[in-house]
Amino acid sequence: MQGRKLFHAIRPFISALAVIATAAILVFTIYFTQLGPQWITFLTGILVAAILAEATRRSRAEWVVTRRTAQLSSIKNKLEHESQLRKEAEKAVAASKSRLHLIDEVLPTMVALVDIGGRCQYHNRAFLDWLHLRPEQINGRHMRDVLGAKVYQETATAVRQSLDGHAVHYERTQKMRDGAVYRLSVEHLPQFGEDGKVTGFYMLINDITERGDVRMPAQLESSADQDMFVDSYSEQITAQQDAGLIRRAIENGEFSLFCQLITPLAVNSGEAGHYGILVRLMEEEEGMIPPGMFFPLAEKYGLMPHLDRWVVQHVTEWVARQNLQGGQRESSMFFINVSGATIVDPGFPEFLQLTLLEYGVPGTALCFEIPDSELALKTAEVAEFARQVRQCGCRVALSGFGREQVLFDLISGFHVEFLKIDGSIILDILHDQVKLAKVIAISRVAKKIGVKTIAELVESEETIASLREIGIDFAQGFGISRPRPLAG
Repeated sequence: MQGRKLFHAIRPFISALAVIATAAILVFTIYFTQLGPQWITFLTGILVAAILAEATRRSRAEWVVTRRTAQLSSIKNKLEHESQLRKEAEKAVAASKSRLHLIDEVLPTMVALVDIGGRCQYHNRAFLDWLHLRPEQINGRHMRDVLGAKVYQETATAVRQSLDGHAVHYERTQKMRDGAVYRLSVEHLPQFGEDGKVTGFYMLINDITERGDVRMPAQLESSADQDMFVDSYSEQITAQQDAGLIRRAIENGEFSLFCQLITPLAVNSGEAGHYGILVRLMEEEEGMIPPGMFFPLAEKYGLMPHLDRWVVQHVTEWVARQNLQGGQRESSMFFINVSGATIVDPGFPEFLQLTLLEYGVPGTALCFEIPDSELALKTAEVAEFARQVRQCGCRVALSGFGREQVLFDLISGFHVEFLKIDGSIILDILHDQVKLAKVIAISRVAKKIGVKTIAELVESEETIASLREIGIDFAQGFGISRPRPLAG
């Protein structure tokens, strides 16, 4: 490396030294020898050629220097022009910043920008206030976490259409935590990149609730002490009413059970299809109420163990009737979600055993779904619950697997038969390579440890084909079948 640098440093002087040496040889030959005119002419030609070569080299070097100087001058002019344009742009942005800020703060329409991965990249003040969240709970978070799993599932079809490049408009009813019910008009406007591909969509939400339709809790004006007393008393009354609503619904059979097919994906696998159990609350005036409305109430007032037992009893009774009629395959299982309160309920295993004996149903007909969040928080309790229900012959599955983190290290503490991969991952595998790789990794590890995989929220034939290619064992979602009543 040093020799090459030295050569480049002395190269300009080599040709000049060659010319001088040739001239010296010619002079020496003419002066000290008796050579003929032919030799003198030959040597003179060599000298002239060397001089011309040196002159050409110097001319080319000067031309290169001139061209490079011109290029540098052009680049300098462009840089100055770009700098001037940047300064002008900064001035324009600074001048409009206050106006943009005013629009962002005052605009009543709720606006959010969702990227191709389903994450919120922008929201205005109205969107923030409507959700009653902090900015860090929205910025960069998946819309499933921002809107809630229930709302996200209800709007999943519209989201998919938006990401396919279609503008979508729909109306929906939203019930807030304080009991207020709003009617919302929602628009999805796809956003396209320079290459013409969809990069996300804008969600525009307007409150179209008519005057008098909003059911709001009463607002009282009083002193601070009176407010505190009234709020406390109202909370106690509301708690008693809500708790009584859930208890009466359990006692009077106002809950309805639905089942959704969980089908094997492998062609000619020979495996039976299974069924996921869904719970809905029926009211005469409002019709079917989704679980996102009553599960929080049941959890808040400690009623989930009662509801879980009601579900187990009715599913077991239904399976017994089907077995008597010969309409149920013995290898089919029914997947039942259990709450964290039921997992730590010491009396549940005995109740399960007695219920199975009463109806003469084998434990293999039931598979209990444990949220992976409960596994992370209550590892020992979950392991004990799984051991006890397995003693009754039942199976165990982990639901929502992989949503936050992959918990294979915790699974080693006890055995599970199924991993239900969270639907927020499955929904995006056709557009998000990271989530696709996550599903592939889960499938590979699950096969090594002998655990079956189930994909949740499967909604399209393209997703089914991709999951089949990956090697996922089962799929559940509207792309497979819609829920149907568990009756008859």
